[in-house]
Amino acid sequence: MKNRIKEEYNSPEQGPVRLNKYLSDAGICSRREADRLVEAGKVCVDGVQASCGMKVRPGQKVTVGKRAVGSKHELVVLAVNKPAGVVCTEDMRTKNNIIRFLKYPVRVTYAGRLDKDSEGLLIMTNNGDLINQMMRARNYHEKEYKVTVNKPVTEEFLKGMASGVRIMDKEKGLDEVTRPCRVERTGKYKFRIVLTQGLNRQIRRMSEAFGYQVTELKRVRIMNIELGNLKTGAYRELTDEELNGLHRELERSGSPVRPKR
Repeated sequence: MKNRIKEEYNSPEQGPVRLNKYLSDAGICSRREADRLVEAGKVCVDGVQASCGMKVRPGQKVTVGKRAVGSKHELVVLAVNKPAGVVCTEDMRTKNNIIRFLKYPVRVTYAGRLDKDSEGLLIMTNNGDLINQMMRARNYHEKEYKVTVNKPVTEEFLKGMASGVRIMDKEKGLDEVTRPCRVERTGKYKFRIVLTQGLNRQIRRMSEAFGYQVTELKRVRIMNIELGNLKTGAYRELTDEELNGLHRELERSGSPVRPKR
């Protein structure tokens, strides 16, 4: 069954296009270079070696070598396991930025940052409307993290974190009490926390309010999407089941996805 979000995003007027134009539009290479790649037998469509002059229909899978190629007209939603040290920014002047690190053939960006020192799940997509709906704080979308700190986790610390913490940053104009959240100890120095907001370096600032320093932080879930066993630095496309579940959650929060065509 076709995914509902994909049906809404992909224009029904988008018909077959020449393979060399498809590769050029996806930012892979020029049309002339695309023809050379096809002649060299390096391009496949739906697992079959392509031929010069052929056309590609919406929904067909195109690969150049082992690299999957997506049309700019098709919805792309990825789960990415960001390593520590990679920066969530679109500024290509920034070293180790997530766009350059990912090297995805279609331009995508992130729905919710992770700071440079943190790792774990990023949702990246070429659909700005989807990003906006996921990022709206009023929708209380859950994000789950595994955290390690520098000293033993106490009941007092857990209760304080769960009840809401005042965090301040005069330079950034931040003075806010965090929303109540779910927190549980998972080890002597470890805890799991589920937030429904995304303030700058929120978990680190909350922990610092109680005299703790975060030594490791990994996001393992965004809404219904789980990191699972995805390797650090790797990415995968969301399944139809995950995308449909995401769509349902957005509908329940009053934020149905209506991507621009």
